[in-house]
Amino acid sequence: MFRLGKTSRTFLGSIIALTGFCVGMAVQAMPTADSPQQLLQHAFNIKTSDHDEFLKVLTQLHQLEDNLPLDEQWTLRYLDAWQAAFEGNETQAIAALRTIADQAPVPALRLRAMATIVNLFGFAHRYEDAFVQLNRLTELLPEVTDKGARYAAMGEAAQFLILSHRYEQAVEYADQMLQDVPEDKNACHAIRYRLQALIRSNAQLTPAQFQQGVALCTDGNDSLFANAVRSDMAAFYLQKGHASEAIRLLDEHYAEVQGYNYLPLMQYFNVLLAEGYFSQGNLAKAHKFALATIEGKEDNAYSEPLSRAYGLLYRIESRLGHDNEALAYHEKYMAADKGYLNDVTAGALAYETIKQQVQANKNQVDTLNRQNQILQLQRQLDRKAMETSRLYIALLLTVLASIAFWLLRIKRSQLRFKRLATRDSLTGIHSRQHFVDEAELALRAAAKAARPACLLLFDLDHFKDVNDTHGHATGDLVLKRAVAACQQHLHRLDIFGRLGGEEFAILLPDCTAALALQRAERIRQAIAATPLWGETRHVVISASFGIASTDRSGYELRQLVIDADNALYRAKRDGRNRVVYEDADGKPAGAATHAGHDQAPERVAALSTYSESTH
Repeated sequence: MFRLGKTSRTFLGSIIALTGFCVGMAVQAMPTADSPQQLLQHAFNIKTSDHDEFLKVLTQLHQLEDNLPLDEQWTLRYLDAWQAAFEGNETQAIAALRTIADQAPVPALRLRAMATIVNLFGFAHRYEDAFVQLNRLTELLPEVTDKGARYAAMGEAAQFLILSHRYEQAVEYADQMLQDVPEDKNACHAIRYRLQALIRSNAQLTPAQFQQGVALCTDGNDSLFANAVRSDMAAFYLQKGHASEAIRLLDEHYAEVQGYNYLPLMQYFNVLLAEGYFSQGNLAKAHKFALATIEGKEDNAYSEPLSRAYGLLYRIESRLGHDNEALAYHEKYMAADKGYLNDVTAGALAYETIKQQVQANKNQVDTLNRQNQILQLQRQLDRKAMETSRLYIALLLTVLASIAFWLLRIKRSQLRFKRLATRDSLTGIHSRQHFVDEAELALRAAAKAARPACLLLFDLDHFKDVNDTHGHATGDLVLKRAVAACQQHLHRLDIFGRLGGEEFAILLPDCTAALALQRAERIRQAIAATPLWGETRHVVISASFGIASTDRSGYELRQLVIDADNALYRAKRDGRNRVVYEDADGKPAGAATHAGHDQAPERVAALSTYSESTH
């Protein structure tokens, strides 16, 4: 179960403040002076800005609890649940919020409770639970007329959808917010969520759109959201290659953001500054802000800024020639990147799972409705003449066939989703995780039978230059072309997977090191000699290979990966476009080469952190 520590409680308080729940409540009448209703309104307004005062007001309200009207008692229960969440008592908070969401007499209060649950589940990475609540929230929205509650709930939905990488749906909620802004607010939050979703989905934007968002938030005295928009604007400048403008914008507001003590935004500012300085060649400042990004992170925490910061530190140390430091940061980068990518995958799987469940529930309701219709028809059949009975029986069979058809379609969709989870969407070969699972099974079988096996790791040389020069569409065609060339030389039992980007792995069961060298060389030659066609006719590709065998490394996939990665590192260091297998002393036992490539050493991405995801 996810637990909030001291830092996380501050983080949760900031998040709940961001969603707009600190303004307004379910009760709409104007309160009289010193009335319980006025205390409730006051508590809503100050619960994040003056938390000590909020606790005093909460105590006063509990002294008056027995005399409060029913709807105000439910509002007080919501404030108690909010306080439990703020203190990190997630289990207590969620239990109370579920009761409010299910039983509160005021729809607006039920909506707020559901939205707060979505917030808690989202930032605890419990995506499936969050999507279930989001679905309930969406169904309740049409019943709620309170604009403040609707605006806040849609903001929570948009924020969670951005967190779970559902950017298109997040934009839809932000657009709904823009169409229904409460009178006491401007469109600052809606514009920020919309811009954040658009820039993360690589949509076409202009500086004027960001400037409009900053102006709205500044007019609304919401400096935190204004700086959040500025951070996205800086990311936009970096995407367009305008590092100086990004650095200037971030520097101007850096001290202000530090004063918020809001870790996610501070991390984003730091990593953007680090990337900006790195693109200008200022390694010292890039190193400083990359380190600032990872300072203050919680143990086992992962996020996109952390992954980017560790990757940047690895590149900086590599450029400075600090191999040990580069390797250490590379390992941290791989761990952070794996955690971030696993989180992305978990969000996608949760979305698809709930989508299937919603569709299944809808089909079940449709089925029940049809069954009710059938029962009605059966009652009518008892009163009808014999000449009409065949007509109703035919109708019954038609309905049953329709039900069977829908059930079949659902089953086929589930099977298709399962296949997609094990295959790389671009090349059609094994995905990274599926390759790890299959390779471990094959290695256990080889160990049990005392038969040899070899692991090939390879990646395409200078593939980044292909993307930068010819574009990502051409890069995708090159990857497909290389995979097709490899597949012509694979045996039925070989396991072929894409680890990420231009990196691939092949496990060769029942294969000695000498035979693996020969096969790897044939594959290398096949890639280099692959015919050119279409959009890739101007692209020449080659690959560097590293080999590890069970007779030296044993049957553990982790050790095979480490040794194959070391051999691949040597292949790239020695000039690329070659096959290297190192003996037990770490010396190349055999290598096939092809001259004419850049001699600059380059570290490949290692799979050696795979065990953290499988053990």
